[in-house]
Amino acid sequence: MNCVVGLRCRECGRSFPTEALHVCDWCFGPLEVAYDYEAVAAAVSRESVAAGPRTIWRYRHLLPAAHTAPVELGAGCTPLVRADRLAAALGLGELWIKDDTANPTGSFKDRVVSVALTKARELGFKVAACASTGNLANSVAAHAARAGMASVVLIPKDLERAKIAMTAVYGGTVVAVDGTYDDVNRLCAELASEHPAWAFANVNLRAYYAEGSKTLAFEIAEQLGWQAPDHVVVPVASGSQLTKVAKGFTELGTVGLLDEVPEVRISGAQAAGCSPVATAFAEGSDAIRPVRPSTVARSLSIGNPADGWYALEAVRRSGGALAAVTDAEILDAIGLLARTEGIFAETAGGVTIATLAKLAASGVVRPDERVVAIVTGHGLKTVEALAGSVGPGATIAPTLAAFDEVVDDPWR
Repeated sequence: MNCVVGLRCRECGRSFPTEALHVCDWCFGPLEVAYDYEAVAAAVSRESVAAGPRTIWRYRHLLPAAHTAPVELGAGCTPLVRADRLAAALGLGELWIKDDTANPTGSFKDRVVSVALTKARELGFKVAACASTGNLANSVAAHAARAGMASVVLIPKDLERAKIAMTAVYGGTVVAVDGTYDDVNRLCAELASEHPAWAFANVNLRAYYAEGSKTLAFEIAEQLGWQAPDHVVVPVASGSQLTKVAKGFTELGTVGLLDEVPEVRISGAQAAGCSPVATAFAEGSDAIRPVRPSTVARSLSIGNPADGWYALEAVRRSGGALAAVTDAEILDAIGLLARTEGIFAETAGGVTIATLAKLAASGVVRPDERVVAIVTGHGLKTVEALAGSVGPGATIAPTLAAFDEVVDDPWR
């Protein structure tokens, strides 16, 4: 049994049934899932979580779908890596990397899609669909294949080749759109009204889909011995992940899995070529002005973020910050993370690490804090971004003499 009591408007507070709804018909505010936290507290304990599966469904009482037969590939329980070498390079103390490159399709999207498609099947949908900058398309196509559902995913036509191939290989319908992600998303909103039997993960099922991101907070706390970190740095595209990470830590305290509701500082990371939320933060504004994306970090290229204002509010409320970094800083950060910790992140991960470096240099992220940086996707998805900057240091003939000419062995 899950402990969902319905959907609730984030603006006016009106209640709605647990159906495929995402917008309030009174004020047009977004809907989110509401829980009976007393029932959750009575049903869950640290011991019951530990006895659960090694997936996100160990937190089933705080997820909005029936867990008896979830649609899943094994998302969650990804490594939390103590990053001492990276911390030393950045002048920090205790730093951890939440490494979601280890998810089944190589990104955190497996968390949200497992929840969304489990709910879709519960509601009787037969077709899984989405608008995507790549990672969501990969995950929807893979989970739909696992569940025996048809899939239709729409992507910008200039998406990274690896993400297109990884989506198409699962056998669903892949449609490339001549436009930005925001154009794709608008088209999907129209399609959702024209195809009511289709479950659009991030449109008509968005309220449920977004809840999967909370499991990042749940796992971080559990992996730290049921303690919350002091500061978390989260990449920002739509802003949903950041708001749900913040919600997740609060929920853990509310239901007694943490000793109290923690005060976790949340900071957000954006690419300078698509930074409407970071710009609003820098300007002290509440207005999120849409932009046309132009950045190597395509998975974060949402110029009109649906949850941008809520992410901005969550950051300010927590005492965190938002910052934006250049493409050159992003690529440098991918290399820094790989060289220091052996983790190969996609460009979105480069945004997180470059922003962490910037916030550490400015004193926003402090050496006396326990810090977690969330790396959301694997570098093999965006390897073309590194073209020309990495590769063999030399090409030689197959002889010892040729090798000795280019490689110096100081330990010989």
